Amino acid sequence: MPETIYYHFSDLENTDPAPFIAEQIHLKQFNNSTPDERRELIPALFAKAKDVNIYPPLYLSRGWEVELGRKVMINLGVSILGGAPITIGEHSLIGPHVQIISVNHPVDPTERQRYAFTAKPVSIGANVWIGAGAIICPGVSIGDHSVVGAGAVVTRDVPRCTFVAGNPAREIRKLEEPDLSTLYLDSP
Repeated sequence: MPETIYYHFSDLENTDPAPFIAEQIHLKQFNNSTPDERRELIPALFAKAKDVNIYPPLYLSRGWEVELGRKVMINLGVSILGGAPITIGEHSLIGPHVQIISVNHPVDPTERQRYAFTAKPVSIGANVWIGAGAIICPGVSIGDHSVVGAGAVVTRDVPRCTFVAGNPAREIRKLEEPDLSTLYLDSP
């Protein structure tokens, strides 16, 4: 289970706003840019992103905590909310209007009064396909070569080579292990 990060209200009050402001400026430019301009802006939005395709509009908070592997494709209307590290493995496909969220609020009312929010890392493996409108919750890990059905709400880890769907997401079936020699995971 990933470690929970606690953010107190005082953490928010004492945080330098400059990185958040810069991120929103870059994000506005990205969402109103041509494809060539977008490629130039991607490195300013993420901790790591090389050879990726992202279609606007993109909704992003704390992108400096997000790492994208090579050949990741993020479709339109995707929301990524940081607070803890988020990693998306190479060759993964993120469908339209997917939400990847590493932040939450405490369920216990006493804790909720003490903490603005909590955060847990999210890890999405290589060659994963997340269908349109799916929600990936804080602390979730999705194994390589898995598929998340459209509209699924993923609240628990997904093993590698597994197809999940539903709310909450549950295993529909195991997928065959791919022939790695045909996947071109190391291709240029």
